Amino acid sequence: MRQNPERRAALVDAAIEVLAREGARGLTFRAVDTEAAVPNGTASNYFANRDDLLTQAGGRVYERLHPDPATISAALEGPRDRARVTQLMHELVGRITDFRSGYLALLELRLEATRRPELRAVLTRQIRADIDANIGFHVESGLPGDATTVVVLYLALNWLIVERLTLPEIFSEEEVRDLVTAVVERVLPGDAP
Repeated sequence: MRQNPERRAALVDAAIEVLAREGARGLTFRAVDTEAAVPNGTASNYFANRDDLLTQAGGRVYERLHPDPATISAALEGPRDRARVTQLMHELVGRITDFRSGYLALLELRLEATRRPELRAVLTRQIRADIDANIGFHVESGLPGDATTVVVLYLALNWLIVERLTLPEIFSEEEVRDLVTAVVERVLPGDAP
């Protein structure tokens, strides 16, 4: 197997784009080579098989969805109240939907994970770590609410993101903004800690 980390990352990123556009059935080494604009056969030099490529794409999506340090730092500025949580949730929904191909690829990967134990293990580990990190950040930062608050927001907003990316005509941009605000208001009534 080839070891050029930059080329491997470019191939995995290309796999994410193929997954989002073509679905799991369209993910072939040739399709990844074409998307990455590399010679045919390149992907097969970097990945043992299709399962290996799917598994690495599952890990990479979460690397790319993770906020950068500036975003995390900005989240700590200002008051720790429901209005701040609302603002953070609007930013979260926007950031995730801005990486449309990544989220759609993740949906494809989740479906594939029902049939592929290694991929399921990678996604389970990644998503559990993400949930735990979000809970830790929320609680340690002094934002109102607890672990259950974070999990309920995660569950509700993930489905809103699915609707926004897969059937964008269901809710207008204004309705999406109103729904994010409404979810936070119902999960965190008042400004109680």
